[in-house]
Amino acid sequence: MENQELKEIRAAYVETLSALAGENKNIVVLEADLMSCTNTGSFKKAYPDRFFNVGIAEANMVGVASGLSAAGKIPFAATFGCFASRRAFDQFFISANYARLNVKLIGTDPGVTAAFNGGTHMPFEDLALMRVIPGLTVAEPSDAPSCAALIREAAALYGCVYMRFPRKPVPVIYPRDETFRFGKAKVLKQGKDVLIAALGSLMVNESLKAREMLAAAGIDAGVLDVLTLKPIDADAILTEAAKVKAVVSAENHQINGGLGGAVAEILAESGYKGKFARIGVADEFGEVGTQDYLAKRFGLDAESIAGKIKALF
Repeated sequence: MENQELKEIRAAYVETLSALAGENKNIVVLEADLMSCTNTGSFKKAYPDRFFNVGIAEANMVGVASGLSAAGKIPFAATFGCFASRRAFDQFFISANYARLNVKLIGTDPGVTAAFNGGTHMPFEDLALMRVIPGLTVAEPSDAPSCAALIREAAALYGCVYMRFPRKPVPVIYPRDETFRFGKAKVLKQGKDVLIAALGSLMVNESLKAREMLAAAGIDAGVLDVLTLKPIDADAILTEAAKVKAVVSAENHQINGGLGGAVAEILAESGYKGKFARIGVADEFGEVGTQDYLAKRFGLDAESIAGKIKALF
């Protein structure tokens, strides 16, 4: 897990879909004119009759995906996370989920990873929106191996899935043969003082860095890679929470309605008596900037995480 090799999660997405398509003729891919961003051009070249570019019409893309699902196909539809959630929410809610179909929706560039696309394209609310859809699986892989495994899980699962991930290369955390399941978190580091429950590549890696900073201050932090927001691994959270004095959630998203809300509900309903804090965007819109600048600006970087945890002790 200390491997610092970098790999694009989107590359794992496309490689896995291409492999799945060779195994299952029902796998199809849809894009809203963002093939160059998702890098699905190789899938189109290999399977031209199973690739559909609907143009810049995201709600229509979800409708087409729903129709393909009703016809027995397994559609994977991708666009920027802001469009997958805000713009196509009603179609995904009604045409795909309410209809009990089998649509897999991918939202790229979540949170501050949208960077120079700016505030209009910076989804800090997609997890909150998706989390309230009944029966929907919501996940955020933290590296390429976890993405590959969860895409296979999504293809094998009948039901709708929403998955978000960035486009830029991220550190590889897991070995290629690591197993993953929806609803199962991974303990990356054990801690005696505080548990950081993190979701997504940015926050998992920043939490691991924060752990080292906290160690220098005499605070022993554990890191839990949540991986699936819904269904969330409540057992893992409560098991690790029982070992520490405080729990902190960390997400590249608004602190309201996403991971922080889910963890707070789990702890409150269990009667947890320790301290709890949420790390995320504090009720703000996004803005233009580099990812590093934005992570610091919104308090998502390792230094900000460490500082908030130190304030608990």
